[in-house]
Amino acid sequence: MSESKERLVNPEPRPDDRLDQALRPKTLAELIGQERIKENIAILIEAALQRGEPLDHVLFYGPPGLGKTTLAHVLANEMGVNIKITSGPAIERQGDLAAILTNLREGDVLFIDEAHRLGRNIEEVLYPAMEDFALDIVIGKGPSARSIRLKLPRFTVIGATTRLALVTAPLRARFGATYRLDFYSLPAMQAIVKRAADLLIVQAEPDGIEEIAQRARGTPRVALRLLRRVRDFAQVRAEGVITREVTHAALDLMEVDNLGMDDMDRRVLRTIIEKYKCGPVGLNTIAASISEEADTIMDVVEPYLLQLGFLERTSQGRVATKSACEHLGLPYPKEKEDQARLL
Repeated sequence: MSESKERLVNPEPRPDDRLDQALRPKTLAELIGQERIKENIAILIEAALQRGEPLDHVLFYGPPGLGKTTLAHVLANEMGVNIKITSGPAIERQGDLAAILTNLREGDVLFIDEAHRLGRNIEEVLYPAMEDFALDIVIGKGPSARSIRLKLPRFTVIGATTRLALVTAPLRARFGATYRLDFYSLPAMQAIVKRAADLLIVQAEPDGIEEIAQRARGTPRVALRLLRRVRDFAQVRAEGVITREVTHAALDLMEVDNLGMDDMDRRVLRTIIEKYKCGPVGLNTIAASISEEADTIMDVVEPYLLQLGFLERTSQGRVATKSACEHLGLPYPKEKEDQARLL
């Protein structure tokens, strides 16, 4: 496992996150946060149920760990239908997709994770399936080849992606509703941590819950992972009770600071600040400097640093802000101060 995968605050799924499935909300009423999306989805579901039709195709996008898979399960539960789960990289041949589609029943949900990684030849099969609920199959080869169209039951495709720009325009156009998931507010994160602690039967005080929520980067998956690690620490060293002091000690030991930043976040910022005088500096240069992949920095590290206001993306490259310098206790370059005053 690479260093980025081992990070406690990496929002990408890991094998030890399997417990999270038991903590997933099953209905819209249980779902915490994302109020705007919840309201839109509630209308979508109610309208479909009143008409007796399957849901329109839905696309969720946003950073990893914010609940795209959970929302797909909630939609299926609210509609009272089955959900079949696959991912873009898992569908390698047209026959794989044809097998999945022909096994769907009326109203079923097909959830495609990492939809931006679907192959072009796979998308060609998916287009008529989503639009006309039909599957075009070519039988034979050469001059004797003929095409057969199979009717499919009406079903719903729910796509999820962390890179909306990489989803092809024809595929995007076939989704009737597209929703962006944002990072969660602190009150929502606290409610998520409290609910998980109750389900795990963990004794957690309100200030301990608040501390975990504060360091969870606005991401439920990270919050649940931190809760499990703090629970272990409390069990071994604090008689099983999660307090603010216990959470501080546990997360400081794991090098997760009060803003939820870990060693990799700090290394990215320190590289920009110390080696390149706060930038601008190119993404590939940063990646080479810390021996990490550029895609990992762009998809996993940068979104949260941008949200904190510690990083800026410019046409010349990445720039570390004065706030980042202050948080790390590093001096802000004098020439940058002078430029800011001139502006």
